[in-house]
Amino acid sequence: MIQIYNTLTRKKERFQPIEEGKVKMYVCGPTVYNYIHIGNGRSTVSFDTIRRYLEYRGYEVTYVSNFTDVDDKIIRTAKELGESASEVADRFIAAFYEDTEALHVQKASLNPRVMDHIQDIIAFIEVLIEKEYAYEVAGDVYYRTRKFKNYGQLSDQSIDELEIGASQRTGEEQQIKEDPLDFALWKSAKTGEVSWTSPWGEGRPGWHIECSVMATKHLGDTIDIHGGGQDLEFPHHENEIAQSEAKTGKPFANYWMHNGYVTIGEDDQKMSKSLGNFVTVHDLVQVVDPQALRFFLATTQYRRPIRYSQTTLQEATTNLQRLKNTVENVIFRQKKAVSQLANDQEKLAELAQLEEQFITEMDDDFNAANGITVTYELAKWMNIYLEQASVSTVVLAQGYRQLTKWLAVFGIEFSNELVDEAIEQLILERNQARKEHNFARSDEIREQLKQQGIVLEDTAQGTRWRRE
Repeated sequence: MIQIYNTLTRKKERFQPIEEGKVKMYVCGPTVYNYIHIGNGRSTVSFDTIRRYLEYRGYEVTYVSNFTDVDDKIIRTAKELGESASEVADRFIAAFYEDTEALHVQKASLNPRVMDHIQDIIAFIEVLIEKEYAYEVAGDVYYRTRKFKNYGQLSDQSIDELEIGASQRTGEEQQIKEDPLDFALWKSAKTGEVSWTSPWGEGRPGWHIECSVMATKHLGDTIDIHGGGQDLEFPHHENEIAQSEAKTGKPFANYWMHNGYVTIGEDDQKMSKSLGNFVTVHDLVQVVDPQALRFFLATTQYRRPIRYSQTTLQEATTNLQRLKNTVENVIFRQKKAVSQLANDQEKLAELAQLEEQFITEMDDDFNAANGITVTYELAKWMNIYLEQASVSTVVLAQGYRQLTKWLAVFGIEFSNELVDEAIEQLILERNQARKEHNFARSDEIREQLKQQGIVLEDTAQGTRWRRE
C-alpha cells in the first residue's frame, strides 16, 4: 500500500488513484533559457524514479511535464544572443533531452510547450473573467486572489501574512491592481517582445497560467499527482490551484509532491542560477559517469535535501560500482551454475522476503534511501550465495532479475552485452556437449537458459536464441 506525503494536507496519505491501475501525473518542467543545473536535474530524476516505481508496482502512468518557452528570462537571453525566443527555447529543449537521456530519465508521455497552447490559455482566462475571478486593466489580466477562499492552503500561509509581503512590493504593476495580492494571467506586450493577439490586445501569458492549462487539457480537470521542486510550492503551485479550481469547480490534484533542494558548500546553500553557485548537468556528465550522477540524485528520499560535493558524488560512484560488480559476478557464475539444487525453495523464499522488504520501504513515500539499503542487502546476499561450491541457475536468475529490476527503479540500467556473452558461452558449451553425445548436459543448459527467459532454436544454420 503506497503512502504519499501530501504537501496540501502535510501528512502521509494512502495513494488511491482516480482510475484503478492508472496514474495521471503532472510535473513542472524547466524554463528553457539555459542548461539545467543539478538542482533542476534532481527534480527531474526524483519524479522519474517515482514514476518508475509506480510502474514497477504495476501502474500505467501517464506522465506530463511542460517546457516553459515563454518567459522574461528567455526573452532576455534571446535579445542578448540576437535570436528569437523560439530559437533559444528549441536549443535548450534539445539540450534538456540530451542531458536527461544521459541520466536515464524516461521521456515523458508528453512535453507540452506554452507556445503551442496560446489559444487554450486565452480561452481559460476568458472563463476566469466570466466567473469574475479575473479582470483586465490596460491590456493586462489579473487574478482576484482574495476571491479564492482556500488561497494559501498549500504553502500554509494566511491571506493576512501574504498581504504584508505583497504590500511591500512597489512598481507600476502594483499601482494598477485591485489588490496587491493579485497576480498576472496575461501581460500586455512590450516593444520587441514575442507576443500574440488576444481579446485584451497584443501580449503573452503570465507564468502560472500555463501549467493549469496544460495539465487540465492533457490529463483532465483533476489529476492524481502534481509534482515539482520545493521552490515552486509558493507562489507557482498555489496560483495553479487557485486558477484551476476557480475554472473547473473541482480539486486540481489529489496529491501534491515537492522534492528537496540540492545544496552546495559548507553552509548548505541552495543551488540556483540566481545565486551563481550552480553546476550544469551538461558540463558534469562530460567528466563523471552519468550513471553515478543519476545514482547520487536518485537514492536520497525525494523530500530531503542533497548536499553536492566531490566527496558525496564519489561515495555514490563507489557504491554503484559495488552493485555493478555483483551483477557481473552473477552473470559470470551463471556459466557454471547447475539447473537445480535441493535448497532452491529456501533460497527463493529468502529472495521473496527481501523483495517484500524493498516494497515496504519504497511504498513509504518512495523512500529511496531505505529502498537502496535493501538493494545493498540483496547484493550482499547474492555475493555470499555466489561463494558456495554449487549454485543454482534458478536462484541466480531470480536474484539477477530482482537486483536489476530494483536498480532500474533508480534509473540504473545495464546493457545486455555481458548477459549476451554469457548466453553465447553456454550455447557453445551446449553444442560441444551435443557433439560429445552428452545430452544430459545439453538438456541442462537448455533448461538453464529457459528459466532465464531465453529460448533456443536449433536450425540448419546453427543454434539461434531469443528472449521471451
